[in-house]
This record gives sequence, structure tokens and C-alpha cells, in this order.
Amino acid sequence: MKLVLLTDFGSTYTKLTLIDLVTEEVISTAQSTTTVSTNILDGYVRAYNSLNIPGEIEERLACSSAAGGLVVTAIGLVKKLTVEAAKRAALGAGAKVEYVYSNFITYDEIDEIKNSDADIILLAGGTDGGNSESIIHNAKMLAEALIDIPIVLAGNKKAYAEIESIFKINNIYYRKAENVMPEINKLNVESAKEVIREIFIEKITLAKGIKQAEELVDNVIMPTPAAVLHGLEVLGQGTKNEIGIGDLLCVDVGGATTDIHSIAQGLPSKAGVVFQGLEEPIAKRTVEGDLGMRYSANALYETVGELAFKEYGLSDVKDKIEFRRRNTEFIAKEHNDVMFDIAMASICVDEAMSRHVGSVETIYSPMGMMYLQTGKDLSNLKYIIGTGGVVVNNDNIVEKTLFNQKKMTELRPTDCEIIIDKMYILSSLSLLSVRYPDVALRMMKKYLLQENKDGTKE
Repeated sequence: MKLVLLTDFGSTYTKLTLIDLVTEEVISTAQSTTTVSTNILDGYVRAYNSLNIPGEIEERLACSSAAGGLVVTAIGLVKKLTVEAAKRAALGAGAKVEYVYSNFITYDEIDEIKNSDADIILLAGGTDGGNSESIIHNAKMLAEALIDIPIVLAGNKKAYAEIESIFKINNIYYRKAENVMPEINKLNVESAKEVIREIFIEKITLAKGIKQAEELVDNVIMPTPAAVLHGLEVLGQGTKNEIGIGDLLCVDVGGATTDIHSIAQGLPSKAGVVFQGLEEPIAKRTVEGDLGMRYSANALYETVGELAFKEYGLSDVKDKIEFRRRNTEFIAKEHNDVMFDIAMASICVDEAMSRHVGSVETIYSPMGMMYLQTGKDLSNLKYIIGTGGVVVNNDNIVEKTLFNQKKMTELRPTDCEIIIDKMYILSSLSLLSVRYPDVALRMMKKYLLQENKDGTKE
């Protein structure tokens, strides 16, 4: 027996999972409300005390999205290119990108950044050897404002020497990474992702109180979304010793955001289709801050409009939306409330999928009719995984990711197996995959795939 305790300090709940590495079994699980406002250890200890622990715990690993998770501001040159590349690097590192600026930032925008809740600024702009005026201007603006937010420098490397001099003179905390777009339409986000993760461990966990838990866990490895993305990569693509299950999609509907992850190359699957635009990462994550069940309920209503709810036969929509926004811990129990939540989640998933998946358009050229693909082709996915409370209890919500006649140009999945994370095991086993990828992959196959065929394991 070799016991490993996996802890996820979530924004709402702190979740603990105890596993045995030898038998590759889940021994015990527990959860408690996350107590960031007082002492994060309070909720942890309550959950820990309810665990069934049959022996000595040899290793303790943790991830966190507590206190709002990791918020990144992305600054670049061209919004559709370097800013988009910066966003993808941040999202891949497990962050939420709530602020985006392009070209030459202004004094008003500097004030917005200073007064925001951003944890990290990702400063990009220009291909290597290309435009450097914008990134240098933006660096000067940040330095002159004495921005007290860690900066990740990930743009035109030709400008690094001048920018570093500016930052050092003004005592600005910064870390260098490789350019997120060294060539036009060429992504290079791994270096920036790693630097963001390092800053998260060094500074953000300390500022948000997670550092207090170090005496009870070996270390906080990464933000929870980054751990989940890593776990899904392992599940889909496999390891050196274990075969993965193939291309997949994961849907997670929460109170504040709807997250979609896809593990697939996403290149054109049909003859005669040509890919255009910024290349897509195999492991892609999108986070939609205006598509949520509670905190973002009003934003959801404003985004999709009342008509989207009327299609589900709902009434008094605005009042019910406002009630959920004001009562973020509300759990639907009455039939009408449950049906309203199912409709909300379905709308969130459908809209989030439209933003995540690629599309194809028809154009006419001197050579005749052509088909251009932008984004990922996910039409041939093998699996879709649903996780999160409302999805776990209503698996038909996940079907909203599939192809439908109303959105024929979107390259959505057409025929795949739907898997529901009934045991809420995905985040824990994803965390495990960072240290023990082979074991985690075998356990994900067992607890996700097998349980969907045999029923929930008690």
C-alpha cells in the first residue's frame, strides 16, 4: 500500500481524494466548503477528518482555483494574432483571461489594469525581429505606472534588452519567456505557460493564502484548470507506456464560467477543405466568463437574450436569473428550479461550444468554389466527458456539444461516446497525472470509461 492524498482547493469546495498507488484504487473521498475568507486550512481539516485513512499517507499533492483562481491580463500587438496567442498561453496555464489589450495601450487602460484583480500580466507583441515599437511602448507605460503585478515577457525577443533595462530601473517584477508567436500564425506557448505556472507557485499562492497549507501538503503544483488540461492530454494521447483513448472533449459548467477542453489536432477531415488562420493547439482550453449558472447568470442572460430561454418553454426568466445571481449557493430542488438550471446549463454548453469549435465557410475563387476552415475540426471526436454538478446529474446537457442543423457550419462532433464524471474524479486523477501519468491514465480509464458502462462505483 502506498497512499497518496490529492487535494483540490476549489473556489467553492475543497475536495480530497485518497488513492493507493499500488492497487490503483480510490480509497476514500471527502469535501468541505473552501474557507479562503478565514483560513483555508479550516475547510481542509474538516474534509480531512472525514476521510477513511487506513495507513500512513506517503505523499500529498494539491492544486488550486480558490479565491477566484488565476487571472491574467493579456497585452499584444494585433488582437487576432499576438493577443490571441497570449490568451492561449494563459488559458493553457490554467488562467482566466479577463482583460485583453492590443496595440499601444493608453493611460486609461493602464488605470484599468492597476485597478483590476489581475494576478499576472502577459506582455506579448511582434514576431521575432518584427515590430518592436508597440511592446516597448507598453513596457514603458507599465513601468512608469509602477505596476505591482508580475509580468511575463513573451514577445519580440529583439526588444528584450531595452525592456529589461526599463523594468530594472523601475523595480518591476518580471520573468522572461519565449515569444508566444515567433512567426506569423506560428504558436509557441509552452515556455510562457511554464513561467506563468512558476509565478503562480511562487507568488500567487502566497498572496491568496494557499501557502498556509504547505505544512499539510507537499506543495501546490499548479492551478486546477492546468492540472485538468494535463490530465486530459494524458487520457487522450497516452504515455510512453500506456495507450490513450484518442481525441476527446471535456465540458465543465460552473457558477462563474463554462470551460471546454479539447484534445485533438483538429485539422480538416474532409477533402477540399483548406485550413486558414492561427494554428490550433492540440490541447485547447476555452473559458467563457459570461456563461455561468450563478455568479455570471446576468451576463449569460445579456449574452444570449430571453429568446434562448423561451425556446425551453420558460417564463419569468429575468427574475429567476437575478435570484441565482444574488444567491450563488442556491441548489435547485423543486422541479421547476431544476428544469430552469438544466436549461441554463444547456444554453451555456451550446454557446461555449460555438466559441470553442472551428467552422467552415464557402468562398468562390477564380478556381471555383472552395471551403475554408477556421479553428478546430472536432467532427470525428471519439469521446465527450461531462463534469460538474449540473452535468453529472443531467447528462443530456452534454449532448448540446453535438452537431445540429441550426449551426451547420460549425465542425462539431457527430457520433461519439458521452462519458460522465459521476465520481467527481477527473480533477484528482488529473493532478495525479502530473507525477504518476501511467497510474493516472489506467485509473481514469477505469473510473471514467468503465464506470459509464457498468454504473457508478459505490
